[in-house]
Amino acid sequence: MSEQNKPNRFEQARLEKLEKIQSLGLDPWGQRFDNHQAIADIRDKAPEESGVEGEPVRVAGRMMLRNNKGKLRFFHIQDWSGRVQIMAMKNDLSEEQWELITALDLGDIIGIDGTMRRTNTGEVTVKATQVTILCKSMSQPPEKFHGPKDMEMLLRQRYIDLIYNEGVLPRMLKRTKIIQAVRQTLNDQNFIEAETPVLHATAGGAAARPFVTHHNALDMDLYLRIALELHLKRLMVGGVERVYEIGRVFRNEGIDATHNPEFTMIEIYQAYGNYESMMDLTEAIVVNAIKVSNESMVIPWGEDETIDFTPPWPRKTYADLIQEYAGCAMDDHDAILAVAKKNHIETENKHHDVIVNEIFEALVEDKLEGPVFVIDYPASICPLTKRKTSNPAVAERFELFVKGMELANAYTELNDPYLQEELFRTQLDGQDEEDSMAKMDSDFIRALKVGMPPAGGLGIGIDRLVMLLTDTRSIRDVIYFPLLRPETNE
Repeated sequence: MSEQNKPNRFEQARLEKLEKIQSLGLDPWGQRFDNHQAIADIRDKAPEESGVEGEPVRVAGRMMLRNNKGKLRFFHIQDWSGRVQIMAMKNDLSEEQWELITALDLGDIIGIDGTMRRTNTGEVTVKATQVTILCKSMSQPPEKFHGPKDMEMLLRQRYIDLIYNEGVLPRMLKRTKIIQAVRQTLNDQNFIEAETPVLHATAGGAAARPFVTHHNALDMDLYLRIALELHLKRLMVGGVERVYEIGRVFRNEGIDATHNPEFTMIEIYQAYGNYESMMDLTEAIVVNAIKVSNESMVIPWGEDETIDFTPPWPRKTYADLIQEYAGCAMDDHDAILAVAKKNHIETENKHHDVIVNEIFEALVEDKLEGPVFVIDYPASICPLTKRKTSNPAVAERFELFVKGMELANAYTELNDPYLQEELFRTQLDGQDEEDSMAKMDSDFIRALKVGMPPAGGLGIGIDRLVMLLTDTRSIRDVIYFPLLRPETNE
């Protein structure tokens, strides 16, 4: 064995205990362990008085703390619902059982049969009558975490983060409850969940840079999807009147506190609706998600802030917000150029509305505490959106902002195939050729010619929703395995 592969002193000590467990005729990696109860459930079964023996219970979990006092051993085990103290007394156990207990380490996964007790200090405890080894841990638990190097280690070894960092596992389990609530809201309103392709011949449905891959058998490039939109709309053409998909989406762009190249979105389409229908639906989805994840519509944000999600939420026009925060009218070209110059926003070879939108992103978004619906965007930056009948320069689109972060994006969907084709062909000045919107999905135009009903469409960033509802500042902390650079040995 090379020096590099030799076990360190901690692993060597665990190897010796592993051998001891095997010498007792026990399987250190465990077997099936039926009928155990969640720790959170058994805690309510403890007697109110100390010294009184309660009902029998069976639990399983990872050993997190221990305190050896001669013939009396105390340790805590943890499952995904909580922790409980275990008390083991040498006089109550067989010699083999006691030998097993002395071979246990922090991090081991064990099963406990016993009875509920409450100690003299009032702590809920299980008095063990039988201990079962379910998995020997060969890794020393980490010391306390501190510094960016440890934070990167936790992201790479998320299993360590989930086990030893308080609040991480509950946050991720809350994510699941939030997604379940989103599905339930839609299912209750007769929406159908669909699955659409991840590999696309043409990347469309959003303005974003795609990841490119290659299919060997067909000798063709394909794109990881950047949106769910165009296939779901094809389903509406086919008669699926209320449809949604929760799926992974991939955008070959930067990484920051609210962006990860691989993220989870939900897109929803409702025939015979519009963007106002989608505002009502958005409120229902978020409110129901809050009900399963928080005790109130007013939820904490940081140490001294809150977010009040009590509906109805205000609706403000894009033009009014530009006037309020940029100090000029959206269609005043000279004034817009002056504001852009003052704020160091590049204007050369850019369409007027692109400049306006960059001003909106720079001067307005961070001011939107929300929740607030920003409605009625410039039509030229919304190529998949129906125009307002009263003003074709304005698109029936909204974005929902909370704490300066875009949470949802919705349209009254464009279903005119000829206008849609024209917009695909005449994308905005300055569009990056590598971006998806520089290409046209001809089959989507063909589908629109068959006839798509007037509809409202909505997209919500699931990761950002979870961030807001769990008081989390970084998207990395609500994704089990965020994208990281390859690990180095430095």
